[in-house]
Amino acid sequence: MYCSSRLRIHERIHSGEKPYECKLCSKTFGRSSNLRKHERFHSGEKPYECKQCSKTFSSSSYFRTHERIHSGEKAYECKQCSKTFSSSSYFRTHERIHSGEKTYECKQCSKTFSCSSVLRIHEKIHSGEKPYECKQCSKTFSRSSDLQTHERIHSGEKPYECKLCSKTFSSSSTLRTHERSHSGEKPYECKLCSKTFCCSSVLRIHERIHSGEKPYECKLCIKTFSCSSHLRTHERIHSGEK
Repeated sequence: MYCSSRLRIHERIHSGEKPYECKLCSKTFGRSSNLRKHERFHSGEKPYECKQCSKTFSSSSYFRTHERIHSGEKAYECKQCSKTFSSSSYFRTHERIHSGEKTYECKQCSKTFSCSSVLRIHEKIHSGEKPYECKQCSKTFSRSSDLQTHERIHSGEKPYECKLCSKTFSSSSTLRTHERSHSGEKPYECKLCSKTFCCSSVLRIHERIHSGEKPYECKLCIKTFSCSSHLRTHERIHSGEK
């Protein structure tokens, strides 16, 4: 009896049958256990509690993944590069780096992504949604990671250190850009003249030489510039600042 019921559940993978429906949002599921797990999103119930830090979870699988943070266990290993992961979902997302698979597509601009969370972040560009607000200065951000990086401006925290010169940085991306000053790596290439740059922002400024774009305008004399630093230098002519 037990084996036949497991077989019926498995067969629904092939048939697409989802007989269990949520009464609140009409979403359907192939297994009753998945429906019960889903219903906890509506009820807010989180019956699984971590004994180490008292954090609670709506499903046992999320709970087990969380426990690996404390134990340090990383059971999923990439066969391509031997990197290890604490959850199967992180592992599957990582594998797409090697395969180049990008299954999540933006409906607005058709750009594709390797994981759903990155797609959701991208979609905020189109919606203009910025739900993460700095408590110090009220500046808003579309990503929580951008808020965390911004907050370090206020705190002065610079947790990322260059191993070659010990210089510290507030974000990992700024550290990576800095490391290229040691390695000489310039991965960003201009498609028009093949000149290469260490970071994408410098490439964008360079591309304005070709396009003639000058988005930075002086409010006093309406003169325009291709980059903000040139505008700031120009503004000193008016202010007399040296």
